[in-house]
Amino acid sequence: MIVFATSDKGGTGRSVTSCNLGYRMCVRGKRVAYLDFDFGSPTAGALFEISGAERGVPDNAGLHSYLQGKTGVATRIDVRDSTDRHQLRKLRTRTGKLVLLPGDSGGAEFKQIDDGIVAKCAQLLLEVDQSFDVCLVDLSAGRSVAMELALKATALPQLAERMVRWLVFHRWTRQHIIAAHGLVRGEHGLLDGGKRVGHDPDALLDRVRYIRTAVPVLNDETEGSGPQAAWLHEQHTELKRLALTNKVGASALLGETPVEPILQWREQLILDIDVDRKIANRATVEAFEKLADRVLDPASWKPV
Repeated sequence: MIVFATSDKGGTGRSVTSCNLGYRMCVRGKRVAYLDFDFGSPTAGALFEISGAERGVPDNAGLHSYLQGKTGVATRIDVRDSTDRHQLRKLRTRTGKLVLLPGDSGGAEFKQIDDGIVAKCAQLLLEVDQSFDVCLVDLSAGRSVAMELALKATALPQLAERMVRWLVFHRWTRQHIIAAHGLVRGEHGLLDGGKRVGHDPDALLDRVRYIRTAVPVLNDETEGSGPQAAWLHEQHTELKRLALTNKVGASALLGETPVEPILQWREQLILDIDVDRKIANRATVEAFEKLADRVLDPASWKPV
């Protein structure tokens, strides 16, 4: 399975959620590859806490250089062997694996992509898909060249029969809901761009699911009472109505993650030990686990 993670705006939690999804799949015994296609800001190494790769890798060894043909091999980093987090280094699963393919340090978005870059991208995705159970590709935010490259590569015959999925991340706010709708259905969005390079828009739409991030938990403990509680309920109801109108509602929703202080202060993998030490909330880990299961479950991808 090849899974593209995208969002219309920055700050949606796309990258940190995708990293945690990859980790939770690894814990379940899956072989997972994480490709940092955020070419202008390749920071997946920082999320995995890998020294020397926080902003990509030097010496033209990253994905940007690989796609340009400057190097014949894209760097692969075993996360558990290379991370600075000793708790993560100690974890072992029977068959699971988590490998990062980092970007280039000091890299930048492609000014344009030619047929050679598209062919290299398709070759890379095919190789990784054959070697791993799940290939998570973190794209740049917005209508980026990275999204265009992903659409062009997956439209080629060699990838046409592969299981390709799209996860669209947005925060639980008015502007993010509207932005997510535009990214998928708007001008120069996912469906429009896909159609221009040979995708069937209806088939492409069936492969799209949404993930809401930083969703406040409404209950007696957090709401309080009186006018504020009433206002919170009113806003939550209005957001659900807006999501339905913009076709990012429950029928197309893969799942959501709650507000998590540890991720607001320090974007990182959340391990079970973080919950045991009461640094992170159990509900956040459960949300990641549920999302990982749903990504892997064929029932989650039935046409809606």
